[in-house]
Amino acid sequence: MATKEDREFDFVVFGATGVTGQYVVEEVARIYKEENLKWAVAGRNVDKLRNVLVEVAKNIGEEGSLDGVSVIQADVNDEDSLYEMCKQSRLILNTVGPYRFYGEQVVKACVANGTHHLDVSGEPQYLEQMQLKYFEEAKEAGVYVIGACGLDSIPAEMGISFLKQKFDGDVNSVETYMSLKNGPKGSKVNFGTWQSAIYGLAHASELKGLRKQLNETLFQEPLPKSNFPLKRRGILFKSDVANGWCIPFLGSDRSVVLRSQMFGYNHLKERPVQVQTYFCLPSLLACLVTMFMATIFFLLASTKFGRYLLEKYPGFFSLGTFSRDGPTREQVKGNSFTYTIYGEGWTAKLTDPTDQHKDKPDKNLTIVIKGPDAAYLAASIFLVQCGLTVLKDEDKMPGKGGVLTPAAAFAKTPLVGRLQSRGVDFTIKDS
Repeated sequence: MATKEDREFDFVVFGATGVTGQYVVEEVARIYKEENLKWAVAGRNVDKLRNVLVEVAKNIGEEGSLDGVSVIQADVNDEDSLYEMCKQSRLILNTVGPYRFYGEQVVKACVANGTHHLDVSGEPQYLEQMQLKYFEEAKEAGVYVIGACGLDSIPAEMGISFLKQKFDGDVNSVETYMSLKNGPKGSKVNFGTWQSAIYGLAHASELKGLRKQLNETLFQEPLPKSNFPLKRRGILFKSDVANGWCIPFLGSDRSVVLRSQMFGYNHLKERPVQVQTYFCLPSLLACLVTMFMATIFFLLASTKFGRYLLEKYPGFFSLGTFSRDGPTREQVKGNSFTYTIYGEGWTAKLTDPTDQHKDKPDKNLTIVIKGPDAAYLAASIFLVQCGLTVLKDEDKMPGKGGVLTPAAAFAKTPLVGRLQSRGVDFTIKDS
């Protein structure tokens, strides 16, 4: 087997013909020359892959500039093709979801062939199963397998890491607030994300057993309980921090952050922080409508017939948010996100992570992250810059490999600076 350094490609974008994959290809096309990257695209249909390269070249205003980019035929249902793809590249950017159905095949091929694997999954069952099943094997192979490198959960993970670095003291707890802004042409999200949510909820009961096994193997020391526990807010409340009405955030951010905290405490002897996550909407009415639709979604996702209805009529059951066709480029360009993180803690810094402060927190800090369309533009920036960080700053990452969360992998790397250079803003909010 060729070493990673001897391989033909630095990156392969797998699933390049999908909605997310095309935006990832576009992001790579914008930066590969300045980063001196050798890259290729991969997927089932060679003709469609070539068409994607033509279309991307037009979109970035450089027609014909991608004619020399290699095309690799690979299929999640053909293990040999996945192995051949992995043997050619140092790193795979995997955009083929839902990952519950199609993710492990690629992870397995990457680990077996000494190839790093990054994806944009926000599916807790998949993410935690991969860590449980492949952590030691990936570590022995010297490769990093890092999920949740998209909207789930780079803002949360790197935002909390950024807050901890800037806090100048001990952080006790954080609350995060996700806010999405749609442009004048509205917004839609592709069907694969909708499917991931349906089956993630339908099989949520799997998480208890997975987490028990993770705690028995990878995270044997439970997190110490703070003298000042962070309480979950009500199901509906108005936040001065986020300037809007808020409800609990049902995405994977909290579960991913908690695994980062457990990894840091168990393996790096770092003080953990408590976390709660919320979704911020512009009005009370928007919150009530969202809660009503979420209730219907929960009820339908719990039965086979309900899942059939959700998959057959995604637009109806999401009030037009999700679509089999995905968003238009005009819709994507008009969207943006804001991610606010409020942290509390102490000016004093204790030496041991198990030491407990006796006085109430006396300090707070708010971080605000802003960027373009979260589902596609920002997610593509996140994934590509995470990949660059693995290739160029591996010496600043923990250990020599393993299945890690983004913060566990990238907390001590220049990833935040890389994201800022691509238009994702991290700022400290004036108190």
